[in-house]
Amino acid sequence: MNERQLQILRELGELGSVTATAEALLMTPSAVSQQLRLLQRSIPVPLTERDGRRLVLTDAGRALASAAIEVETALAKARHTVEEYVDQPDAEVSVAAFNSAAAAFFPLLLAQAGPGSPRLALADEDVAQDEFPRLTREYDLVLAHRLDQAPPWPATVTAGTLLREPLDIVVPADHPLAAEQHLTPRDVADQPWITVHDGFPLMATIEAIGAAANRRLDIVHRVNDFAVVAEIVAAGGGVALMPRWTARPHPALVLRPLSGVPTGRHIDVLHRPERAARRAVRRVLADLRRAAATIQR
Repeated sequence: MNERQLQILRELGELGSVTATAEALLMTPSAVSQQLRLLQRSIPVPLTERDGRRLVLTDAGRALASAAIEVETALAKARHTVEEYVDQPDAEVSVAAFNSAAAAFFPLLLAQAGPGSPRLALADEDVAQDEFPRLTREYDLVLAHRLDQAPPWPATVTAGTLLREPLDIVVPADHPLAAEQHLTPRDVADQPWITVHDGFPLMATIEAIGAAANRRLDIVHRVNDFAVVAEIVAAGGGVALMPRWTARPHPALVLRPLSGVPTGRHIDVLHRPERAARRAVRRVLADLRRAAATIQR
């Protein structure tokens, strides 16, 4: 039974004829009759009967028409509830981000919040690249990263790029490589390296550096948190790739651009398409774009 059939039953019960019902619902009498026939197939007792030249409801039909009014009332209430939920400006919006994006974006999101703003529920999620789309089941918005050469996100999620961020080589300020303004894969291939764990986006760039230098890099430490990576590099533990804008500056370190291999990453915001129907989610998306512009400046 669909909503149109419920309306036909209700009107037929009140008006008493197919013609009047069709006029009330802006339908043709044949369309009304067809819907009644379709409805009758799913009901084991007759819903209509002839009263002279008129088609009227049986007792079973009148009982179903009465129930149809209750159903329509419930549907109207459900629609109203959904409309309120969709249009509520200060509703809760959950946002997840990988570590460095969380550190850069979350304070800016909170600074933009004010009376009547969406209520933010923030979480850090440091996952392998192929796990980011799955997080959209749990969170309204997910900040994810992927390398320039990586394939696009699956069509099951809506994705928009907030930043395209360069990845630089980070070395101690007193390191011989700090004197160079630009570095090549050969310059850094013989250094001990701190990298992320396997499966995380930066590993593809690490592998590309080794391939460009025609040697296997000496990976001595695997750490995903850039704040920890910075401290290891400052202590002389090796060199690493560091995002230019979202990683916090360290007084003992310098960043140097790397040429010869693609070294950029996209910071994207992912969400399920239906989430953007909510006014609060659209507001946080706009806030994220403003935050990205601030970070890049």
